[in-house]
Amino acid sequence: MKTRLHATTVAINGHGVAIMGASGSGKSDLALRLIDRGAALVSDDYTDFLSVDGALIASPPESIAGLIEVRGLGIVTLLYTLLAPVKLIIDLDQAPERFPETQLRRDVLGISIATLALAAHEASSPIKVEWALDRVICL
Repeated sequence: MKTRLHATTVAINGHGVAIMGASGSGKSDLALRLIDRGAALVSDDYTDFLSVDGALIASPPESIAGLIEVRGLGIVTLLYTLLAPVKLIIDLDQAPERFPETQLRRDVLGISIATLALAAHEASSPIKVEWALDRVICL
């Protein structure tokens, strides 16, 4: 099964992080800050997701592979990763709780993925993404 969703996806040490939110919510900006910290672009704005043996795999739509919107500069070409198993979803549309009592999850193609509600434009957001990914991987 395959679906295309409004998401910007990066790979951190080979693990996919899908950043989801409305237009203008900061998906590309957060991705750029993660890329600056060593992440690799998978796809900007839209991502194709495929279910493979119970894993959710992200890849870029062919027409936008290697392209990212940099507000104020336009469309920029970057090296990109073709496939990344998604381990974490960042939800920019949901207000983050100060002390979340439960781990949020989101189903994509019937696969349950750990989800973190986050404010994209906070200076600490890239670090929070990396720490949340570390927690998910260690579980």
